[in-house]
Amino acid sequence: MIFNPHKLGVHKVLQHIPLNGLFDAPYKRALQKAVNIADLRTIAKARSHKMVFDYLDAGADDEISLRRGKDAYSELEMHFKILSGLKPPLDLSTKIFGMDVNLPFFGCPTAGNRMFHWEGEAAAAKASEKFGTLYGLSSLATTGIEEIGSIHSGPKVFQLYVWKDRELVRDVISLAKEGGFGALALTVDFTWYGNRERDIRNDFSIPPKYSVPQMMEAIRKPAWTYDFLSHEPYTYACINKEVPADSLAAFVNSQIAPEFDWNDAEWLLGEWNGPAAPKGVCRPEDAKKAVEIGFSSIWVSNHGARQLETSPATIDVLPSIREAVGPDVEVIMDGGVQRGTDIAKALALGADSVGVGKPYLWGLAAGGEAGVSKAYDILKVELDRAMGLLGTGTVDQLKKEGPSLIKRRGASIRDYPDRYALDRGYGGGIV
Repeated sequence: MIFNPHKLGVHKVLQHIPLNGLFDAPYKRALQKAVNIADLRTIAKARSHKMVFDYLDAGADDEISLRRGKDAYSELEMHFKILSGLKPPLDLSTKIFGMDVNLPFFGCPTAGNRMFHWEGEAAAAKASEKFGTLYGLSSLATTGIEEIGSIHSGPKVFQLYVWKDRELVRDVISLAKEGGFGALALTVDFTWYGNRERDIRNDFSIPPKYSVPQMMEAIRKPAWTYDFLSHEPYTYACINKEVPADSLAAFVNSQIAPEFDWNDAEWLLGEWNGPAAPKGVCRPEDAKKAVEIGFSSIWVSNHGARQLETSPATIDVLPSIREAVGPDVEVIMDGGVQRGTDIAKALALGADSVGVGKPYLWGLAAGGEAGVSKAYDILKVELDRAMGLLGTGTVDQLKKEGPSLIKRRGASIRDYPDRYALDRGYGGGIV
């Protein structure tokens, strides 16, 4: 480390010199012109330090699961109905964790939001409040539970890792309850830290190590750099505000508990005593066991393809998990979502709601709260259009009729004999 500008108090000087607007002006103009989530990613990449953008953008190892997770949606066709007599506006409202929301999608809890933009989790919470949907806060957030509770008055879910220190777990979930969080998501696919090779190549650290390569990159990205240098250094605000966020991987590896098992999950449910989901389920038998021990919901996820390489695309395993737990257990799904049509497909194939991660974080990195709101607005408009064109006027109707509307590309009567026989008027049962 050559020097640490925050320890020298540089931010206390720069916060009185309002140059952020100057540096961010071109990105604000680009944000206004953005028409889809891919545009937000392009703006985020242009504005962000390479180390930070790659941390957000990357998957594990060769990023095969990352690509497959997105491509899986393109293999699903939407077999729309006609002359459905729908009258706008459509009803996108539903329930998540038993709580009323205006949208069937929400921003997943994600770590360290202030590394992308100084507004951090507060920006995401404000956008969620604006759109009337669930907000998810990570236990590795850089904004505290109390602050988020004062910003977002609506439904909230708190995400928890399987920490070794049970007293830490008790303290955190107690704070979450006091902060108005009505549901808990236990991340169960993070018992080892995934191999994210872009981070290794970039010598990723939180905060930057101020090496020559990182400082050169900072000079090339003045909007992000001035943002970072003119604000207080961030910490893991939900765990200990006094501990600087020096290294995400080192902290997680020191606290994560690989030995955490089903008995520990039962203990946690007893401590929480409220709506809860295991986040990171991809096998039907695990989903069934989770329900048996007391989880109220199932969260299908592969951690954004950032953990086990070649783990399956979540949209591919979703139908089998829905079948395993039956129609009455809430199923949440995230992974690979880039379009409103992706959300529609997930709802149709068994999800009660859909979490998005990268889309809103690209928005955050592109322009703070305005960028997150842009991401929500894009997805809302796309979902509304998809439902209208499919011929479904409500989320409940989409979920009910979904299996007849979504089919795998190239599927034939040999693949789905009963469904295709009924669809084609053959009377059923023809092979």
